[in-house]
Amino acid sequence: MKFQKKNHSTTRILSDNLAKGGKLMKFQKKLAVVVTALCLAFFGMFFAPDSVYAKSIASLNQAAQLAKKAVKNATVTEMDRDYEAGQLVYEIHLVKKTKEYEITYRASDGEMLVYGWEEYNVRKYNNKKTISKSKCRQLALKEVPGATILSLVQKYDDGVSIYKLKLDKGNKRYTMKYHAKTGKLIEYEWKLLKKQDTTSSSGNNAYIGLAKAKQIALAEVPDAVVVKAKFDTDDGVPVYEIELRQGRAEYEFKIHAKTGKILERDYDYDD
Repeated sequence: MKFQKKNHSTTRILSDNLAKGGKLMKFQKKLAVVVTALCLAFFGMFFAPDSVYAKSIASLNQAAQLAKKAVKNATVTEMDRDYEAGQLVYEIHLVKKTKEYEITYRASDGEMLVYGWEEYNVRKYNNKKTISKSKCRQLALKEVPGATILSLVQKYDDGVSIYKLKLDKGNKRYTMKYHAKTGKLIEYEWKLLKKQDTTSSSGNNAYIGLAKAKQIALAEVPDAVVVKAKFDTDDGVPVYEIELRQGRAEYEFKIHAKTGKILERDYDYDD
């Protein structure tokens, strides 16, 4: 009997040890799973494809691939690197059917800054009646619903009578050209506005002012009439855009808003 009791006691000890060993093995397995998960998370911080650097653009070829996704079945004709306001950008030119496209990406985050296209080989249709400006406004607002029309000017572009419009909607500035005879949209572009693009210059005493900018432009073309004048920014540079009319001649000036220097001038003549 004593031997049997001792045997039972030994059996219980062995059973308890096995139970403890099983718990230890379970604990070790759980610990291994936790350690593995922590290692994966650690390495994922540095090597995961969705890291903060995944959307940056490192080459012209990468930018071209993005552009081809934006304009399906298009052919890349030109690629260029440039700097705008101190930031590296990639400019991609493409062709598809009767349109030439231009897309600009910011290298640091891959954001599209400019998207535009234009029709080439546009016919004049001089025998047709010109559509009205109100009709052109309707067409533009149908193209960009909810936009604000900043300007609408009728002019000639390579001998073709057109309406040129500028519009704002959200954080984008749109420039569009409509064929004045057919009402067809022949050029379209939007640019992502910078924060300062929507800031008024009225409270900044460092600017020369719109009146002074008009005087500078009129001094270049005596007896002309101002048809449009506004404050804008061009690649971060504050400018006044002044348009003048003298008979059939139309002049456009970009004047530095702080120095008064004429940065750009353009001339067009109605045939």
